[in-house]
Amino acid sequence: MNQQLFEKVDQYISHLVAPEDRFLQETIQSLDDASMPQISITPTQGKFLQVMMLMCKAKRVLELGTLGAYSTIWMARAIPADGKVITIEYDPHHADIARRNIAKAGLDDQIDLRVGKAMDLLKEFIAKNEDPFDFIFIDADKPPYTEYFELALELSHPGTVIVCDNIIREGKVLDENTTDEKVKGVQRFNTMLASNPKVTATIMQTVGAKEYDGMAIAIVN
Repeated sequence: MNQQLFEKVDQYISHLVAPEDRFLQETIQSLDDASMPQISITPTQGKFLQVMMLMCKAKRVLELGTLGAYSTIWMARAIPADGKVITIEYDPHHADIARRNIAKAGLDDQIDLRVGKAMDLLKEFIAKNEDPFDFIFIDADKPPYTEYFELALELSHPGTVIVCDNIIREGKVLDENTTDEKVKGVQRFNTMLASNPKVTATIMQTVGAKEYDGMAIAIVN
């Protein structure tokens, strides 16, 4: 694979259809400033999420894995004024940086940041009969992806779109003897997704600035 070519094409697409404003650029810079990992989605992936959200007319959005709120900002910009993105972040330090970025982008009213274990918070939402979400983006720790997805289904309605990131792991999903817990987590998730009667789903390989990976896209039946 020619990674340099993939990056150039990704930049070409981004400049055409997904240009970053200063708030998105500053959000990426804030990760370096705070010694956080540069594992946000790309601008083209952010625009992809927006297109998916507009297609399903998403008003209530759930995100697992806020990091610095880069993807959160992209998604919040695709909901109506009375919509809401609830985003969950486990790391309090990451959450503090994310809050600053959300405030700078002027999106405090559209984004509700919750801090804690996603598994616990999802179960809490279910116990409290939280209204279902129209769009769910899962981009958190990989070993429990299957459990996250199953809980997300309980917070969905027919037509809810669920997107899960990082499920090809540079092709490592093909290694049946892997000891990598992240890879094992997405292998288990992919197998579950393929046989889940509650959704119609596919998996798309992705290449670009973030190298080689993939996303699952599912719609609740």
